[in-house]
Amino acid sequence: MKRGKRVGLLGGTFDPPHLAHLAAAAAARRDLDLDEVWFVPAARPPHKRARRLSPAATRLALLRRALAGLSGFRVLPLELGRRGPSYTVDTLEQLRRRHPRHEWWLVVGADMLADLPNWRDPERVVQLAGIAAVPRPGTAARRPRGLPAARLRIVDAPALAISSTDLRGRVARGASIRFLVPEAVERYVLRQGLYRARNPRSATRPAGSRRRPPAGSHGGSRRG
Repeated sequence: MKRGKRVGLLGGTFDPPHLAHLAAAAAARRDLDLDEVWFVPAARPPHKRARRLSPAATRLALLRRALAGLSGFRVLPLELGRRGPSYTVDTLEQLRRRHPRHEWWLVVGADMLADLPNWRDPERVVQLAGIAAVPRPGTAARRPRGLPAARLRIVDAPALAISSTDLRGRVARGASIRFLVPEAVERYVLRQGLYRARNPRSATRPAGSRRRPPAGSHGGSRRG
């Protein structure tokens, strides 16, 4: 009988995907000896309901460009067709039905690990998947209550201070995102005019200009 795979699941809005996402996935794959890491773009994360997201098709296009040519990584757009909030437990239940022999590991940031007890049905989540915690700048990875030690692995990954929120703000004010995202992602963002400020003059102002940007030009209304 063919054995199942050991698969890591890295979820998020990926708005846009960046190099910290790739570094976390690569480190988790190495440390946990995973066959693959599947990137799972969320339709509407419960903790980000108030924030406006880029269209699902846009985020999917960005993610596919970020992973193009990389072995061991794939995109799983399972949640994008789901109405309402995207709950991890629902995704895990669906994947277990589809791939009953696979072993699942959720790759999460240390900041999300601390919030695990507040997830929907956290006991069921840790029954279905182990938790691979990735360091985040300023956040220590500590085992939350209710999570057995055997179900937690701390991943030896660099704590890169890159966030999608910051990247959107940089684009909005005309700053560069080079070396923070894959080149294909940068090209797509610029070609499609994503995350631009509403005031075109603020988007073209040279970095380092002394002129103060107008209120609302930093993309704050829009995965951090």
